[in-house]
Amino acid sequence: MSATLSIVTKQANSPAQKMANKTETILVIGACGQLGSELTLQLRSLYGGSKVVAADIYAPKQTDLLASGPFEKIDVLDPKGMAAIASRYKFTQIYHLAAVLSAAGEKDPSFAWRLNMDGLFHVLDLALEQGIGQVFWPSSIAVFGPDTPRQHTPQHTIMNPSTVYGISKLAGEMWCAYYFRKHGLDIRSLRYPGLIGYKALPGGGTTDYAVDIYRKAVEGKPFECYLHEDTYLPMMYMPDAIKATIDLMQAPAENISVRDAYNVSGMSFSPKEIAASIQKLIPSFKIIYKPDYRQQIADSWPQTISDQVARQDWGWHPTYDLDAMTADILENLQQQALL
Repeated sequence: MSATLSIVTKQANSPAQKMANKTETILVIGACGQLGSELTLQLRSLYGGSKVVAADIYAPKQTDLLASGPFEKIDVLDPKGMAAIASRYKFTQIYHLAAVLSAAGEKDPSFAWRLNMDGLFHVLDLALEQGIGQVFWPSSIAVFGPDTPRQHTPQHTIMNPSTVYGISKLAGEMWCAYYFRKHGLDIRSLRYPGLIGYKALPGGGTTDYAVDIYRKAVEGKPFECYLHEDTYLPMMYMPDAIKATIDLMQAPAENISVRDAYNVSGMSFSPKEIAASIQKLIPSFKIIYKPDYRQQIADSWPQTISDQVARQDWGWHPTYDLDAMTADILENLQQQALL
């Protein structure tokens, strides 16, 4: 059994998740994305396939998403369409993951702002109008900026993001906290670091080099990295990201002290270090460094994150380090290549 399969089994059998409320009906918006595709399947394993509706603006290419439960086409910029679907299913939870990410957002800032902010408002208002009890909305380390402490970035600190993605996430955090104070809406959020998985292709984030690099290694190709070799960034392997998300959503409300977004951390490493980790298993792997505009974005973000508040409030702790993640990803990608 691979490390990924074993960690999913452990998640599903953890005490908190054994108590998963089978009466929940859950909508995952952005279910075809890197995080959404894996999170949806894990939620279905906990709550039942028919109880978790995958939704995206395009039909999924992942056959397991279509085979394991319902799918609905949803455009977060169409509130009437979302309301009609919500009325039919009577959702109790929404995971709203649809967004334009950091690097992609810099290419079309006005659309990134509209999708990221209007989409959030539509989801929050839908939850109020239809009595949907819980909302999960992801924030990001992009909310931090060049004046933020770069080492062990604390939960509460200076935040002056330098990208439209980061600006929209910071504004979203403030609106989530406002809807909780004003309306009592139970919104929960994590400031994700760079997320690394092998099942979905990169989605336009600055940290996506750490996704694509493994594919190139398995294909026997050199990897051209758009960041300097010593650029340290906080990262997290997808099983840990899914675990953090579900643990947060299942935590008792009285344990939640942060209503904008929790810092969470997995590991921090540089392109040079991830390349060295790969070379332990694929010695012939080569990496070339050609920094581009994404270097400036990365330089404005923290290098390490303090997630002490999440650990204290709801028991967060990561499972994977760099070498464990590398071994698991390469094993799974190599298995896929044989199919």
